[in-house]
Amino acid sequence: MTTELHLPAARSHDPGEPLTLAQKEALQRAVAKVVALGEQVGVSAEEMILLLQSGLSVGELLEVLAARSGEVA
Repeated sequence: MTTELHLPAARSHDPGEPLTLAQKEALQRAVAKVVALGEQVGVSAEEMILLLQSGLSVGELLEVLAARSGEVA
């Protein structure tokens, strides 16, 4: 199963309930991929955390990373 298959379930997850093992593993894989992409384009994990804390959504962060990688014109 790919990470993408788990993301819809994560979006509908009740934050009051603990994640399942499969959800935790999918989240860990997704975060590792985002961190690796950030490193490839020169954005550290710490910088990404600061961007998220400043109000950038995860989707917006991915757009920034994609633009820096040259995938988005």
